Amino acid sequence: MEVSSSVLGIAFFGIAVLVVGLILFLRSSLAKQSATGLGDKYKSSGSTSDLAVRNKYPEADVFRLSPTFFNLGLTLALGITVLALGLTQYEKRVDVSQYLDTLDEEIEVEPPRTADPPPPPPPPPPPVIEEVPDEVILDNQPEFVDQSMDKEVEVEAPKAIENKPAPPPPPPPPPKEEDVQEIFKVVEEMPRFPGCENEPTAEARKTCADKKMLEFIYKNIKYPAIARENGVEGTAVITFVVEKDGTVSDARVVRDIGAQCGQEALRVVNLMNSQNIKWTPGKQRGRPVRVQFNLPVRFKLE
Repeated sequence: MEVSSSVLGIAFFGIAVLVVGLILFLRSSLAKQSATGLGDKYKSSGSTSDLAVRNKYPEADVFRLSPTFFNLGLTLALGITVLALGLTQYEKRVDVSQYLDTLDEEIEVEPPRTADPPPPPPPPPPPVIEEVPDEVILDNQPEFVDQSMDKEVEVEAPKAIENKPAPPPPPPPPPKEEDVQEIFKVVEEMPRFPGCENEPTAEARKTCADKKMLEFIYKNIKYPAIARENGVEGTAVITFVVEKDGTVSDARVVRDIGAQCGQEALRVVNLMNSQNIKWTPGKQRGRPVRVQFNLPVRFKLE
């Protein structure tokens, strides 16, 4: 048996109203009987004391309804237990059919605005050309020294050079830095949100994955209070990289409409890694590669 929370709340409210109404009705009935003069009615009875009998006044005996109230309470308790065990919480359904067409649109990312560059420096002045004389006169003439030797001059042999230890070898070159793997924008098989691997065709898998991704986004997103108060609407664009293992990295806002909408969309995208949601990675020539994915998130007041 499936019971929604609204039905369970209505049932609890109805039972409470029934119990309160029954109590008020019995109080009113007993008050009317006490006003009919029961004391005068039983004044001439043969009892020597009003406490000699179990009930002072049979018309006002509340114990005669004990079995009825016991069975009523047991029935209500059993009914409440059955309703509580049948409580069913339905998953929140989000209609994302109106957002599916936004994924196929060509997203233009505006470059960040910067200040105007300074003007280029003025060109250097032309070099001054000096006249060179035809004849070059050398002021300092080289001095020649006579190095001739006689046979009687003794020549001393140079001293032998002591053998010194060889210098240590040079240190090995530092390891080459790993090349940053290329990030693709368009590949043969684009990455997909998980949960649609059993679809028969590639087109059906893509449509199902886009729907599940948007359901995740709009189920977890919260419209910023400042944007709601100021009536801010529009589409924010988040770009991120789907890694080879299906995780999401380098998520950032590339188009923001203000009022904390971009930050909220970025929070939901980063929530994928927190909930351990792994994408089906993109493939190029049958090998998984890193792919950049642009996600438009529409904010619309209803």
